[in-house]
Amino acid sequence: MSIRTRLAIVASAAVLLISGTATAADKVYRLKLAETWGPNFPIFGDSTKNMAAMANKMSNGRLKITVDSSNKHKSPLGIFDMVKAGQYDMGHSASYYWKGKDINTLFFTTMPFGMTTPEQYAWFYHGGGMELMKEAYDKHGILSFPGGNTGNQMGGWFRKEINTVEDLKGLKMRIPGFAGEIMAKLGASPTNIPSGELYTSLERNTIDALEWVGPSLDLRMGFHKIAPYYYTGWHEPATELQFMINQKKWNKLPEDLQEILRVAMRTAAYDMYIQSYHESAVNWETMLTDFPNIKVKTFPKPVMDAMRAANDELIIERAKSSPLAQKIVDSQAAYLKKARVWTNISDRAYLDSLDN
Repeated sequence: MSIRTRLAIVASAAVLLISGTATAADKVYRLKLAETWGPNFPIFGDSTKNMAAMANKMSNGRLKITVDSSNKHKSPLGIFDMVKAGQYDMGHSASYYWKGKDINTLFFTTMPFGMTTPEQYAWFYHGGGMELMKEAYDKHGILSFPGGNTGNQMGGWFRKEINTVEDLKGLKMRIPGFAGEIMAKLGASPTNIPSGELYTSLERNTIDALEWVGPSLDLRMGFHKIAPYYYTGWHEPATELQFMINQKKWNKLPEDLQEILRVAMRTAAYDMYIQSYHESAVNWETMLTDFPNIKVKTFPKPVMDAMRAANDELIIERAKSSPLAQKIVDSQAAYLKKARVWTNISDRAYLDSLDN
């Protein structure tokens, strides 16, 4: 074979290689995301749209994410199963909804009397939380990422004032996660209801009380028209939503698109926290001005003491349910102990100093 022939072959191979690389770089990857929320749901739904738009723009159109709301897939609390099965590539929901499927998923939304939002984000990204969440979801073939925080949530809307622990007995309340278990231990009847059914359930006396989020979302839901007692929070100090991704689908993405998606999710999550904080501040002012009949209350100390005692007992029980649950509980407790010292000497001390 002549040198000229060999050079021609090498040149042809180079052209094919370059052509193939260009084709791969231009390939468009399409993902479908199912969210728990209804169409155009404020704040929560904004985060999924923002994430998809950022991923599309940063990838120069190579990563396109279609968002299906609950009105389309008809299963607002079925996101975990749909992503696990590959029916959807991605999901947006809340990890504590899946405690009945895997107790280890319970701890990654928020915990009663637990970390504040900055403390919890620090635990996720610098205190081992992401690694523990990956360990919990790995066996389901799912990757889970923080998906947006509401901040400290309010304790809920009640038809009647809560003065004693006895007032919780038999109370039918929409309250999910670990807080629901605490309320059950104190004699209430907790249930979980999708957001689109909350007002109707309260109006039809299916439930006596409910907690949803806070003024950022509660006011527009109209709960105050039925249940005028609005209690301050204890149960969800740092409610983090989640983005879920089917691992097989993730593994098929090029590394640069994986990183783009990771950045888009993290940015959208932080943006949701900022938006939620802003909306709560605006709506709280509106509430105090336009709806003076709303009675803002704090649970009496005996009730709070009973809730905390039930929380402590249940955490010990849940930690015994699996070695991983114990690891998560221990990790969160250790990090809270360390972080709260700084929170007290920084934020709490600053706020207290303003009152002197």
